[in-house]
Amino acid sequence: MIAIVSGSLLLQAVDVRAQQPQRPTTPPVREGEVDNQEVTIEKNRKIEMPAANRLFNKIPSIKPSNEQRKLTYEFNDRSLSVGDPKLNPSALPIPAAQAEQQELFNNYVKVGAGNYGSFFGEAFGSGQVMDNVSVDGSYKHLSSSVGPVDGKNSATSENRLKLNGNYQTDAFKLSANLGYDREAFYFYGYRRPQEIDRATIRQKLTTTQFRVGIENVDPDKNIDYSLKTGIFNLTDNYEATEFEWGTNLKGSVGITDNFNALFAADAYVTQRTDGPVDNRNLFRVKPTFKYSNSFLTATFGVNAVNESDKRQSINRTRAFPVLDIDVVPAGNIHFFAGVDGDINRNTLRSLLSENRWLAPKVVLANTEKTWDIYGGSKGELGGGISYEGKVSYARYRNFYGFNNTWPDTSQFFVVYDGNRSHVLTVSGQVGYTYKEIFRSTLRADFYDYTLSRMEEAWHRPTISGNWSNSFIVNKKLFITADLYHYQGMKGKNFVTNQIVTLKPIWDVNLKIDYFLGKQVSAFVSLNNITGSNYQRYLYYPQQGLNFLGGLSYSF
Repeated sequence: MIAIVSGSLLLQAVDVRAQQPQRPTTPPVREGEVDNQEVTIEKNRKIEMPAANRLFNKIPSIKPSNEQRKLTYEFNDRSLSVGDPKLNPSALPIPAAQAEQQELFNNYVKVGAGNYGSFFGEAFGSGQVMDNVSVDGSYKHLSSSVGPVDGKNSATSENRLKLNGNYQTDAFKLSANLGYDREAFYFYGYRRPQEIDRATIRQKLTTTQFRVGIENVDPDKNIDYSLKTGIFNLTDNYEATEFEWGTNLKGSVGITDNFNALFAADAYVTQRTDGPVDNRNLFRVKPTFKYSNSFLTATFGVNAVNESDKRQSINRTRAFPVLDIDVVPAGNIHFFAGVDGDINRNTLRSLLSENRWLAPKVVLANTEKTWDIYGGSKGELGGGISYEGKVSYARYRNFYGFNNTWPDTSQFFVVYDGNRSHVLTVSGQVGYTYKEIFRSTLRADFYDYTLSRMEEAWHRPTISGNWSNSFIVNKKLFITADLYHYQGMKGKNFVTNQIVTLKPIWDVNLKIDYFLGKQVSAFVSLNNITGSNYQRYLYYPQQGLNFLGGLSYSF
């Protein structure tokens, strides 16, 4: 069994003292080697919900009453990534009376500070240029001048700028988005005691993006569509550059009242320059049909994907089945089952979003989800309670994990399993909402990995969970609280040849917003309240108890 080691991935980490260096009994596979056999692959505090799939049956926008409002299911398909699967808790809807007041103030500025020498600033502004043209922009800064270890050697800084514009008619909407992100941080997972030149461990990631799109907004049209295209450019401190051009098309045509034809297509052209130039492209077409009535919804079709990689001399096309059946035997209770497959793109940008401490010149390879068989149930039980349970069993090629490099353990390779890997996932979620006052969502995911060439699913959890809550105490006081838990992550020090099981993570967070007036509010955020310097990645402890406090002004 040969493990393919390549450096790339992303997210949070945790620290463990390094052992005295000695040559490993069995050195790891050299970086840059990629098995020519088949391989299989499959989520900072922020958790981004996948965008809801528009099933192209437009529904006019209305203000729901308390009786009409329902919980939103959060069990969208998620790629099996190493990064923390944190979710953005769904905010409670603002009561109607407050919503009318809030519409008067569409813009805001926030400023705050906290321990670890932290500073926070955020601004948002929007305006109506003409009756059918709107623009908005936002800027966010968050930095800590010192970190959990060695002071400034673990400092961080991030800046994010976004500009959006929309032109809308009765028939279609044109949109344009411009973004700029800059993250600066340090590879502070080095062996101690050791004198370090900060300039040699500094990393800076800069991403610029521009996207345009057009979509149908006429709910009466029988043909629905959405077309978006955009470019992304990523650079780092180690002369790496990745350019992406991605285009996404979705459409649907109503054949009868119960039968629709759906079409989705994606095209990604990517060039990565980090040493030799590597051109990596992926094209996907996914025609499906959907039949639905009050009892049954069935979707079936095919997903055809072509991928090419110049450096690895790959040019292949795969077809995967698409079948999803949803049955509603009574009320709001659903039972569903299906099978699908895909090729998941792994780019330098996507892997850095999971683990930003990647080594230079990491090997990139896509992960093939050969098949995924799943089933479960979801529904609403009344009284504000909803649930969903799902079991999935999937086969992958190029299943990957992150592991510390050798001999420098402060950076990470991407390690691919060049043969078949199987992942069993059991997920469950329960939600509760009480009027417009309280909302709570509890979710847990359990993973079992059966690997061919990797010793372990490096730095992947066997259990992950989150519990998010939001509470409107009164018209002035809002409270949100969440808990994140991960356990079962393992890493290997190839210098000592030792496998380390990371301690379980319990991360508790609390945020309080208090309105001092119609336009001024104060906020306090307490993060990692347990104060544990847990490690999400080996040799990278996180900040203990940290807080931010500040003011917000709306105008």
